[in-house]
Amino acid sequence: MKRTILLGLVVVGLLCSGPSRATQLITEEEAQLPPPKGAIAADRRGIMRGPKVEFISPGDSVGSPLRLQLKFESFGGAKIDPGSVKVIFLRTPNVDLTPRVKPFVQADGINMQDAELPPGEYTVRVDIKDSDGRPGTTIFTLKVAPK
Repeated sequence: MKRTILLGLVVVGLLCSGPSRATQLITEEEAQLPPPKGAIAADRRGIMRGPKVEFISPGDSVGSPLRLQLKFESFGGAKIDPGSVKVIFLRTPNVDLTPRVKPFVQADGINMQDAELPPGEYTVRVDIKDSDGRPGTTIFTLKVAPK
């Protein structure tokens, strides 16, 4: 009897753990929102000691799902605060993607293997802070080709 129950639990566990699904980064509805009006401000004045956010991948226009990879770099002995990471899809109104990206945030960056997005161009801003409270930000555009 115990053996049958144990075998049943193992089978259910295997069925539930099937192939991993891609994470929906931007939905069709969000993609349809109008772009922001005017220029997008990026504060880049003077010498910055704050952390750096470097957009690594994907490169040019790619299909979905895609690998979203960013690298964080801190300076002066400070550490990146993973809890401070905010990811915003710049639209009217802006869409906070932070809860969708949070499971993929580490102290050294973001590594999201299977980000699902509809075809189009998406401008995204990533804000971080280091352990000294200094901010860092980057803005990049994801270009997703039709399937």
